Amino acid sequence: MNNVFAALGRFAVKWRWPVVVVWLLATGAAVHYLPSLSSVVQEQNASFLPSNAPSNQAAALAAPLQKQGLTPVLVVATSGSGAFTTADQQALASMGQRMRTVPTVAAVRDAGLSPDGQAGELVVQTTTHPFGTAAQALVNRLNQVISQSAAPAGFSAHLTGGLVVNVANEQSSGHQANQTQGLSIVFILVLLLIVFRSLLAPLVTLLPAALVVTLSGPVIAESSRHGVAVSSITQILLVVLVLGAGTDYGLFLVFRVREELRRGLAPREAIVAGLTRVGESITFSAGTVIVALLSLLLASFGIYHDLGIPLAIGIGLMLLAGLTLLPALLAILGRAVFWPSSTAPRAERDGLWGRVSARLVHRPVVTLVVGVVAFGALALFSTGNKASGFGGAASAPAGSAAAAGQAVLDAHFPAAGANPTNLVFRFTQSVWTNPAPLAQLGPALRHSAQFTGMLGPLNPNGTALTPATLVSLHERLGPAGALPPIPPAATTVPVGEYEAYRATSQLISADGHTVMYLANLTAGDPGGTAALDAVPAIRAAVTTAAHDVGASASGVAGEAPGLYDVSSISSHDLVRIVPIAALLIGILLALVLRSLVAPLYLIVSVVLSYLAALGLTVLVFMDIGGQDGLSFILPFLMFIFLLALGEDYNILVMTRIREEAHHLPLPQAIVRAVGRTGTTVTSAGLVLAGTFAVLAVAAGSGPQASQFQAIGVGLGAGVLMDTFLVRTVLVPATVALLGRWNWWPSKLAPPDDEPEAEASVPAEVSG
Repeated sequence: MNNVFAALGRFAVKWRWPVVVVWLLATGAAVHYLPSLSSVVQEQNASFLPSNAPSNQAAALAAPLQKQGLTPVLVVATSGSGAFTTADQQALASMGQRMRTVPTVAAVRDAGLSPDGQAGELVVQTTTHPFGTAAQALVNRLNQVISQSAAPAGFSAHLTGGLVVNVANEQSSGHQANQTQGLSIVFILVLLLIVFRSLLAPLVTLLPAALVVTLSGPVIAESSRHGVAVSSITQILLVVLVLGAGTDYGLFLVFRVREELRRGLAPREAIVAGLTRVGESITFSAGTVIVALLSLLLASFGIYHDLGIPLAIGIGLMLLAGLTLLPALLAILGRAVFWPSSTAPRAERDGLWGRVSARLVHRPVVTLVVGVVAFGALALFSTGNKASGFGGAASAPAGSAAAAGQAVLDAHFPAAGANPTNLVFRFTQSVWTNPAPLAQLGPALRHSAQFTGMLGPLNPNGTALTPATLVSLHERLGPAGALPPIPPAATTVPVGEYEAYRATSQLISADGHTVMYLANLTAGDPGGTAALDAVPAIRAAVTTAAHDVGASASGVAGEAPGLYDVSSISSHDLVRIVPIAALLIGILLALVLRSLVAPLYLIVSVVLSYLAALGLTVLVFMDIGGQDGLSFILPFLMFIFLLALGEDYNILVMTRIREEAHHLPLPQAIVRAVGRTGTTVTSAGLVLAGTFAVLAVAAGSGPQASQFQAIGVGLGAGVLMDTFLVRTVLVPATVALLGRWNWWPSKLAPPDDEPEAEASVPAEVSG
């Protein structure tokens, strides 16, 4: 295989300028002609759960009351006179009529007056996803309708709801996100400056990765037109994964080229020799990441499933750039890449990691026992992990229009709130003809102690109705959803009853077979850990109540049950996917190392590192920090970055040990290999860990900040433990302990029986 990479190196060196031009033109054309990644992401979590998930089944049960695939935007209005007058109601109704003409608005429903009579509410149903530029455009158009609408003096209307809050947060955090990305790049460059002690080497190492980040977004977006689904998390992980992997591959090659220069080769010969030596390592490193990503296609949870192909495309492009663009850039710049650091021929030193490995190869048993005990102790803490919510519902930035709307909603619509949990019931007989179950349902649900407040058909806006009154109003007024906001002059129904009945349109279907209650949870915020943990009890209470009143079906929908299903399915996917990914990666390791033994302990080492990092995060944030749990996505992200990228370092270290063992006794080969690759591995680890550290620092102080901090710290600590302890200490100690059995069933030639590796590298490269 070395001949393949030697030929590839000669090609990149000879055609260096065309290679660079082709990459630049391809990237520019992709950005110009292909769609952006942000334009094709799928943002609705419900679509990422399988149809048999209980929360999705509940949403389907509520379909007669809620149009599926639509996102609600709330419009809340108050009056300058305190009480919401007839003129105020007319102004709000007129505003709703104009909002119906806004693109992507499917329907506008008048939700009636607040229980205190001081505010009115509209529910705007839109096909726009609740994130991104389309959501921003919708909010701008709706705000324009509000500002241009005629209204009585003192009348004030505001937008609120999840979509509006998301847009406000995206606007306020845009500058911070750009700043965070800039800090990450600056951090990587500064670290590489320290490592290389040169001006151009950091830029050359990072440039291919930065170019691939720019190119891969449009390519992935174009693939979505051909059936590949992507989600917003793809955008987040693509940058980190490509920058992390790309920097790894760059360091593998650039360090080896510098080593070859110091051994006396000319620059272009050094590039060919370097790619010949590490090309296989880079290729199989990318292969392990791609295999791990493609194993996600087995996931039931759509967010994970839909990450596999898009991220694999990014890594595939990064591999191609690492094998062509980076050698071409090195060939163009020559020794100037490493200026002012010297590349003059000199005897290579094994350095700090060589001295460390020299000690551990003489005491491999002690090293392994101490390492396994320490990592095992940390791994035990991982058993205490449990999935949490997201630390509180997202809130709008202080002083924003969305925050003003939320304040009106909280002040005048406290029972319904902006984020209720939906309790849905289906009856074989219409409640318009048999309202008896309605009288029993409310008390049965309240008796469960799972709910602190509830709006139902008999108190739809806080005004109490009896079953008999409800049926009478239906007979006299007709369908509630068809009633105008202002009672007709001819009606004799009291205004309070009229408004209450009109509000039942969101709680009772037109045919009377589907009934819904909007509940606040005793466990608290639906986005919190307590609510997530309470979901089984909530579902049990609803099932019991449904059985007691004779409902034919029931379900619980909303944020808490949705998160519970996401967490459960995510955990199930992780348990199922990790063994399969480990098996596939093990096969690749067996191929590149020509061994059936080494892959076994290399996979075990990564799993041990993964569990230890998870245990450390549990210790810091749960046992010491007092958090209720860690975000369900943290174990998944650690799996991606530690199981997949961790093998990059395994492959680099082990292939170098194998290379050196062809002409040195194994103990000396370990010292030489670790001495030459230790700096590469730890530098790559510092780059990746530093990126995650920036994420933790930039998390801010919002309600979800602690979860992002845990993700940043957990991933950063895992990468550091993996690169500074596992790859450079425990793995070499295991190699020293096993000796020649590392390579079974293949055999290495005894020392001096093979010519020096350099002999197979051409002495002259044209170009």
